[in-house]
Amino acid sequence: MGLFKNRTVVGVGCIVLSLLICFGITPLFNKGISQKTEIVRVTKEINTGDEITKDMVQIVEVGGYNLPQNVIRKKDTVVGSYALADMSVGDYILDTKVSKIPAAENEYLYNLDGSKQAISITIKSFANGLSGKLQSGDIVSVIAPDYKKQGATVIPPELRYVEVISVTTSSGYDANTGEQKDKSKEYERELPSTVTLLVTPEQGNILASLEADGASHLSLVYRETPENTKKFLDMQTKILGELYPSEKGIPENSTDEALTTKDIEKHGAEITAENPNASENSISGKED
Repeated sequence: MGLFKNRTVVGVGCIVLSLLICFGITPLFNKGISQKTEIVRVTKEINTGDEITKDMVQIVEVGGYNLPQNVIRKKDTVVGSYALADMSVGDYILDTKVSKIPAAENEYLYNLDGSKQAISITIKSFANGLSGKLQSGDIVSVIAPDYKKQGATVIPPELRYVEVISVTTSSGYDANTGEQKDKSKEYERELPSTVTLLVTPEQGNILASLEADGASHLSLVYRETPENTKKFLDMQTKILGELYPSEKGIPENSTDEALTTKDIEKHGAEITAENPNASENSISGKED
């Protein structure tokens, strides 16, 4: 009798449990699966570093079950951000794939304030670009062989102290960001193809002429602290002010003594003397 009683209890318990599953848990589970939510989805191909615009994304309604917690659900959250990874049409966007700050390889382009511009020059040979060793923040001089077809190799005064803001390979990746394209695969290190410099319009015109002539070499002047870097750039600003007085707001009849090459070299020596580790390195040679 006791055994029969126990079996009855077990049977009734199983029936109750099955009813609970069928009419309680299962409907809740199905409801959770079928529940809809809105997310942001990609409508156009987005490459790393691109600024995401309204036409690149859309709001769509999808099943909410098993969605990642960090999927972006509001369009305003992603529009105006920058892609940290390539995204294809149909991808939903995770908050780890976007940033309000441009990707490292493009960040310098978003700091231009109108007073200066970025311009790239081609590295014609391995030697022309300091054997691939240039970095962002370096101060370089641009050497012009046969400058203005006069037969002399000179450093134009406008281009004595110029700041490097990027060194880029032929595939479009910046070689000085320290970021690998694919950390899961070994690849041959690409050599720089262009150097992007921060210049004034006057400097940009000269660089464009040298690029058209296919003749320019870069010499490393300084690589150290930002404070000393600024001193070189300030000196270059002063040189430009002397060369283009009306455009720089300096009266044509200014009584200030014009800067000579000797003054420029002396000033550079004074800056480098403040840091014994800094030295002026140059590369010369004929164009291939």
